[in-house]
Amino acid sequence: MLALLWLVIFIAAFIALAYARARLRTATGLIGVLLAVCTVTSCGWLTALILWVVFGAIAVTLHVGQVRRTLITAPALNLFRRVLPTLSATERTALDAGTVWWEGELFSGRPDWRRLENLPGAELTAEEQAFLDGPVQTLLDMCDEWQITHEDADLPAEAWQYIKDNRFWGMIIPRQYGGLAFSAYAHSCVLAKIGSGPAGGTVGPIVAVPNSLGPAELLMHYGTGAQKDHYLPRLALGDEIPCFGLTSPHAGSDAGAIPDRGIICHGEWQGEQVLGMRLTWDKRYITLCPVATVLGLAFKLYDPDGLLGTERELGVTCALIPTDTPGCHTGRRHFPASAPFQNGPTWGEDVFVPLDMIIGGQQMIGQGWRMLMECLSVGRAISLPSGSTGDAISNARHTGAYAVIRRQFNVSIGAFEGVQEALARIGGKTYACESVRRFTANAVDLGEKPSVSSAIAKFHVTTMAQDVAKDAMDVHAGKAVMLGPSNPVARSFQAAPVNITVEGANILTRSMMIFGQGAIRCHPFVLAEIEAANNRDQEAALTDFDDLLYAHIGHDLGAAARSLVMGFTGGLGSAVGEHGDLKPFYQAMNRYSANLALLSDIAMATLGGSLKFRESLSARLGDVLSQLYIVSATLKRFVEDGAHAEDRPYVAWVCEQAFADIETALSGVLRHLPNRVAAAIARVLIFPLGRTARVPSDHLGRRVARLVQTPGAARDRLTPRCYLSATKTDTGLTLFERAMQATLDTAEPMRDVIKARKAGTIIADHPADQIDEAETAGVLSAEDAARLREAHALQMAVIRVDDFDPTDMRAGRASPATDGAENAA
Repeated sequence: MLALLWLVIFIAAFIALAYARARLRTATGLIGVLLAVCTVTSCGWLTALILWVVFGAIAVTLHVGQVRRTLITAPALNLFRRVLPTLSATERTALDAGTVWWEGELFSGRPDWRRLENLPGAELTAEEQAFLDGPVQTLLDMCDEWQITHEDADLPAEAWQYIKDNRFWGMIIPRQYGGLAFSAYAHSCVLAKIGSGPAGGTVGPIVAVPNSLGPAELLMHYGTGAQKDHYLPRLALGDEIPCFGLTSPHAGSDAGAIPDRGIICHGEWQGEQVLGMRLTWDKRYITLCPVATVLGLAFKLYDPDGLLGTERELGVTCALIPTDTPGCHTGRRHFPASAPFQNGPTWGEDVFVPLDMIIGGQQMIGQGWRMLMECLSVGRAISLPSGSTGDAISNARHTGAYAVIRRQFNVSIGAFEGVQEALARIGGKTYACESVRRFTANAVDLGEKPSVSSAIAKFHVTTMAQDVAKDAMDVHAGKAVMLGPSNPVARSFQAAPVNITVEGANILTRSMMIFGQGAIRCHPFVLAEIEAANNRDQEAALTDFDDLLYAHIGHDLGAAARSLVMGFTGGLGSAVGEHGDLKPFYQAMNRYSANLALLSDIAMATLGGSLKFRESLSARLGDVLSQLYIVSATLKRFVEDGAHAEDRPYVAWVCEQAFADIETALSGVLRHLPNRVAAAIARVLIFPLGRTARVPSDHLGRRVARLVQTPGAARDRLTPRCYLSATKTDTGLTLFERAMQATLDTAEPMRDVIKARKAGTIIADHPADQIDEAETAGVLSAEDAARLREAHALQMAVIRVDDFDPTDMRAGRASPATDGAENAA
């Protein structure tokens, strides 16, 4: 019994030391003290001798560097080299292009929540706010979604000119070149507000692309002085319309496989013989290409005649080509799903241009992939997450209002629990979208190039926004499937796949990018270990790997101990941020961060380089990292917004859903990990009490649904900067808001009418007749009757759907017959 007690003591001490990540010397000393006490109080001399010999051997091996490197580190290094994942040049460039930000804390197993809370908040300057309130509002006022998406398949000419005149394409361009020099957060807010407006899926890409890879971003970072002086002012003022061609029929997500080529040669340019290149390309899905005046182009450059040197394959290169260059073909259009922004193919064969059209000049030959990776992470962090967030915000406001306005069985449909479930998902996911949008855009302003977090934002915000659009369709029901000017949600639902697909298809973003890059880029040791293993100086490699290996072992032991302990305690007692109201969420995050650190290393250790090909496992591990990131953004936003108690249901819903998703992902990895012994050990450490997270309760869902349907500060904070027309009060969201408020304001007299109908005091069936009869019978005062008639008129304006003459059921010809619908109501 005494021996068993000492065994428990030693195990508990080991777990405690690992949990605290005690230094090796500290741990050795403490174990030695315990062994001494055990020897004096409990052990016979033979047992004590054996224990001390074992302890001494381990201590010498761990503490004497030469012994440790010979017996452990050298064999470990050789093993590591055998299982080392092979990194292609493009993969290495992608890893080197980004920076590690908050996602590194999540991979550490011990996030520093004070660091999160102390990150500077995202703020707008007065000028940026004025731009949102002025030019952005005015641009959206110019846009009629039905006219744009069904009849014209384009923005009105005055909207195009307004975009140019107000320098919408110069948001990222410095002031010295005539740009607006907005922050990344302001840029994001502009796109989010546009996304919430009419035809946001069409207007958004037109504004977004020139401020992303359009190619101002490339010019600002890599362009020559002459290129900057020529193009940036013209881009800022709209004198040039830019586009960038990357995707080809043979290379989509695998952009490094582009077959487009350039051949170094001499040729004639503007009447002179110059050194240049003959370009052949075939690109598609290029936004603004049909109307562009300057085409950014990515291609592989070759020098078969050695005109530049001995190297023949020069690598991916980027150039800027005027679209009026002979042989450059543009003008034809694709038709993206219900979002007819200008998008189309471009092609050319043996088009000769001088070398000074290469972005950055000759010194940037072969640097195109690095250029694209460094800039794409910034654009991916802003463009699609922002537009999708705006879309979710608009759907949340429209659907919350509609759930109040639309009545069935004498109550608003928002009172039904089935509808409340959808509204809860809409509210929670909209809150998460805005949180991630704000958090990730702010990272760019803090100087980061967030390659991993931008992939998280792109995948999850576009996916959540699509989920919101689907739930909005379900709540609006029949009204949502009847297209026409009166339908506020169908176009966003139809266009959602555009954001899902572009800038890296979401399927591959989830299964290959998030964890594929995150495991190496964000892990505290793996990238450095790979670099040490690849060092050709064997002595230096062994020394560097030795330091990293033992730090890595301590990291894994700490993650295992923390996973086990917090699996029992739920994270109680672990480090939290300053806001006590968020304490349970911080503590749960501590547990799941430790789980991620542990399971990631188990997967990498048991699968080695083959893990990159086990995409389903990588996707699930990426889901854990992503949900940790989403919750981090949500907690940060809640604090930045002032930690309003009203908003806590949103936060709780996001966190509880995320924690349930995390445990599902962890369980999926454990189920499919090929090494079943490792999986069994990991399951005990991660789920000692089984899975404990639960999806949000019905009670919590009802609280969120109530907030989505209640005008006030909490609903406004859920949907910041949502477009509302101040001039078109009888259409769009402004109409929905008016009808919602009128419905709520007349709830009491409406109940009187319902009671009178049930009692037989009035017998009319049609709502309008019921109001008249109730006024005649004295159930309603004249004032209340007038208010109910006004509310009813607004309700019918919202509920109305469009119908068309059969001869007009063609694009460009349909004219909705609203009078008949009004009379039928």
